[in-house]
Amino acid sequence: MTPLTLIGSTGRRLGRDTSGLAMLEFAFGLPVLLAMSLTGAELTNYIITKMRISQIALQLADNAARMGSGSQLESKKIYETDINDLLTGANLQSGELALLANGYVTISSVEPHATTANRYRIRWQRCKGSQTSLTSTFGSQTDSATVIGAGVTGVGPAGRQVIAPTSGVTMFVQVRYRYQPLIKTSLSPTSEINEVASMMVRDARNTTDDSPSGASAATHPRGVNKVAGVTPSLCPSQDYLEKR
Repeated sequence: MTPLTLIGSTGRRLGRDTSGLAMLEFAFGLPVLLAMSLTGAELTNYIITKMRISQIALQLADNAARMGSGSQLESKKIYETDINDLLTGANLQSGELALLANGYVTISSVEPHATTANRYRIRWQRCKGSQTSLTSTFGSQTDSATVIGAGVTGVGPAGRQVIAPTSGVTMFVQVRYRYQPLIKTSLSPTSEINEVASMMVRDARNTTDDSPSGASAATHPRGVNKVAGVTPSLCPSQDYLEKR
């Protein structure tokens, strides 16, 4: 048998051999199957994370609307400890998401403007989180357009702005979170999760403010009572009276 004949017969025999076909097809299809499975798992995790952040924002707004101390015969007072407890509770609720390590929470007290009808202002605002670049995108208590002048028509995303009832308060919460992917690849979602929620305060709330006089001895600036030994969860660039 000549070499050419041997090569030809071997080729024909290999062409008829299908014993490794399934393994070969599996080897070609595995990368595609793996990519589809991991993408599905990543998208599922992203959706669940977004839902959990949304629920945390709603729970924060609800708890912020309920907080305060006082009897049924007087308006409830808000203390710095109440706000700090809310933020700490939200972080514990987030579990492995580590809300305050990977995100930034902003709580705003929306109230009617003092002198302009149908206009509103952010009376006080508190923030917490390691991602300090993710500050509120819906106003600040230090914004001149929000605090003085004509006020604003509402607080929140366009088309979903919230207002405060007459002589009442609405708590507005924004949670901004950097999504932590299961598998860090170019296909993983890396977008920021941004959720908002609001709740109207049902009980009468004491919003008296002793800071306009400029006295550094203010005990309840913007309606939040100071507590000895408790550090307020101040947002960036908040006014000096609250930092003293």
